[in-house]
Amino acid sequence: MIIGLILLLLIVVMILTSIKIVNTGYVVLIERFGQFHRILEPGWHFTIVFADFVRRKISTKQQILDIQPQNVITKDNVNISIDNVIFYKVINSRDAVYNIEDYKSGIVYSTITNMRNIVGDMTLDDVLSGRDRINSKLLEIIDEITDAYGIKILSVEIKNIVPPSEIQQAMEKQMRAERDKRAFILTAEGEKQSQIERAEGHKQAQILNAEAEKQANIRRAEGLKESQLLEAEGKARAIETIAIAEAGAIRKVNTAIIESGTNETVIALKQIEALTEMSKNPANKLILPNEILSSFGSISAIGEMLRMDKKSENKAIPTKEIQNKAIPNKSIPNK
Repeated sequence: MIIGLILLLLIVVMILTSIKIVNTGYVVLIERFGQFHRILEPGWHFTIVFADFVRRKISTKQQILDIQPQNVITKDNVNISIDNVIFYKVINSRDAVYNIEDYKSGIVYSTITNMRNIVGDMTLDDVLSGRDRINSKLLEIIDEITDAYGIKILSVEIKNIVPPSEIQQAMEKQMRAERDKRAFILTAEGEKQSQIERAEGHKQAQILNAEAEKQANIRRAEGLKESQLLEAEGKARAIETIAIAEAGAIRKVNTAIIESGTNETVIALKQIEALTEMSKNPANKLILPNEILSSFGSISAIGEMLRMDKKSENKAIPTKEIQNKAIPNKSIPNK
């Protein structure tokens, strides 16, 4: 009874031991009697106890390998420190186990040696400005090497490039000089733009001033022209009025001559009245012919006669009445 229980217990243990469960993202290499037998994919599998042996559990996920900083000498003899990060994935787990003892170490040393070869052919400036070129070359070389390991190199990235302290100080001075240079250039450009804007504003102001002066001159000229036109029109109207008055005076003289015959006294009085009307306007200039001047000699006699008429009280007749009796007031219609 006891032996049966022991045998049953041993069978159960052997069955449980023969069951292998593989998680997703991993594969298991099985050796039977020391030789590669098969690869167990994710899931559960039966194996033979004491015959099948698990050689290694390999991850099929993308993995990251961080390489410590390494000293590298550039072409211009500058000792710099570079560290890398490598992204890889196991494609063939059998080659990764049986073709190399430690594929991770193989990736690290391949990266270090080839990085030194690549950087050794470049100057410091080329290294600092050519990270992408270095990464591309490393990826191409390392991926070709790791094909024999069943490893696929997905990416090689340089994390840091650390030059010596004196080089860093020189680079900082250079960067400060470049920043100062850019600041000076920007300041000069700003001043230039400001001067251009000021000049443009001054130009626009001068143009506006010239336009305003032009408009003012035009207005002044128009005002002067209008004033001259009004003055000329006034003069023309004055001349027209004078001409009308002179024509009226002449008509009166002619009427008096016609009605009074050859009465020289009446003619002299009418001439005096016409000249008086014409002289009332200060703008008139009288040009008297010799005949009129010769008639002035009789003016004193007329005046003496008028004074004698005033002394006679019974037969006194005002000069104006004499004129009215001598020359009837008949108007001649204007033609």
